[in-house]
Amino acid sequence: MRAIIQRVSEAQVMIKDEKISHIGKGLLIFLGIINGDDKKDIDYIANKTGGLRIFKDNNKNMNLSIKEIGGSALVVSQFTLCADTSRGRRPSFISAAKPKIAKNMYDKYCNNLEEMGIPVKQGEFGAMMNIKLINDGPVTILLDSKDK
Repeated sequence: MRAIIQRVSEAQVMIKDEKISHIGKGLLIFLGIINGDDKKDIDYIANKTGGLRIFKDNNKNMNLSIKEIGGSALVVSQFTLCADTSRGRRPSFISAAKPKIAKNMYDKYCNNLEEMGIPVKQGEFGAMMNIKLINDGPVTILLDSKDK
């Protein structure tokens, strides 16, 4: 499982010019589910996400987590994070989990964040979405459950 975590001042998801989700200060999370990912991968990425100390404290040091600042998470499914670019110029997405499995794991990841007390908004799984964001920093972190 892979996640791109971006610290944002605000972010929103639009589908066909209609805003479907919006958050203020918090994290925009792009989540890719890979074949073979399981509950341990979900737990690892969710715990890392919830505990990342990437928000500034009173001394302007990155020392606070999303929970400590009262931020929200906007989670967007993104199978393209599963791309294999090792051969040729066209990415292969064969390692991406099948949609039914990926949707279930995506929902479980969002539930894990909510159980930590993090308000969660979502994109629309499998839809073509436009994402608008104001990246705060910018701060962008890559998480991979294979690193556990």
